[in-house]
Amino acid sequence: MADNDGSRLHLVWYTATELQERQLQSATEVTPFLTRDGVTWLHVQGLTDPATIEAVGEAFGLHPLALEDVLSGQQRSKAEEYDGQDFVVAYLVHEDAGHALQYTRLSLFVGPNYVLSLLGGDEDLLEPVRQRLRTPRAAVRQHGVDHLMHSLIDLVVDSYFPVLEDFGEYLEFVQDETLLRQRPEALVAIQHAKRELLGLRRAVWPLREILNVLMRDDNNTVTPPVRHYLRDCYDHVVMLIDTIETYREMASDLMDAYMSAVSNRLNSVMKILTVIATLFMPLTFIVGVYGMNFRTDVSRWNMPELTWRYGYPLCWAVMIVTVIGMLLYFRKLGWIGGGDVPCVEDDGIVCGHRERMLAARKGTQTRS
Repeated sequence: MADNDGSRLHLVWYTATELQERQLQSATEVTPFLTRDGVTWLHVQGLTDPATIEAVGEAFGLHPLALEDVLSGQQRSKAEEYDGQDFVVAYLVHEDAGHALQYTRLSLFVGPNYVLSLLGGDEDLLEPVRQRLRTPRAAVRQHGVDHLMHSLIDLVVDSYFPVLEDFGEYLEFVQDETLLRQRPEALVAIQHAKRELLGLRRAVWPLREILNVLMRDDNNTVTPPVRHYLRDCYDHVVMLIDTIETYREMASDLMDAYMSAVSNRLNSVMKILTVIATLFMPLTFIVGVYGMNFRTDVSRWNMPELTWRYGYPLCWAVMIVTVIGMLLYFRKLGWIGGGDVPCVEDDGIVCGHRERMLAARKGTQTRS
């Protein structure tokens, strides 16, 4: 443990044949390792203790401006060079228990024989890289600090793929809810999706610039073999950007589709109400005429049906036949009946996609 519970120092020193790993009590314990052959990786977990961060900065000779960027609350992803040190800021992403996206800032300082990583939060997300280092024949053990830097950046890039994969299923579910049910919750889900996609774009887009800086020929830290690995990371970043842009367009289209679906649904409702009103028009005319009650004893033309034995049932028969005839005529015109059958029923049965939709529904209900 470090001097403060808010910052933990984890040291890994390795060569092709040897590896040492330990927790440090203070930043001064890393100094002897910096003069040894091999690669020294010091990871600082938690940035809530400025004194520990400043002590680490002094041990590694960090530039004051770079140290200020580390301690600042918000910092854009970037790659810079300070006195022979490559300084990289990137953001890891993961989903919490409620399926909300959490961004964790990772700061990297890469020198001739060391890598210093500083990660916010309490969860150590760099353990997969350590597991690879513990394998004696791992490729990262056979190279220098640039390969370790690539492994860390690659971990950052790879963290976005499962998030986007889950997000794609989420958008598919929102699309079904938008087009088939037009629930008001779908509009909230679309806005939520657009907001999260904007956050993902802000986090991923600068990674392309970071890799361009690291792959430059004048960068002495990165050797030519590792540049090939960084180009692979660059391709993955471009793939992520394309996927995010596709999802953003899909979310925007879903908004238009939702408004169109609601408008069509309103038109359908108005059509039914118009049909009902039209059906009652002749009925209202008939009962209105017979409601005048002209006396038959004055003239034989004054409502003779009022004196018939079956005048009242005959009036009802005329009205019923009129309604049935109009309904048949409206159906022949296609105004009623023969509409689209909804794919998703109220009981959750899905035409051909029940299992997939139910799984997506469960994740979306938790997300919302």
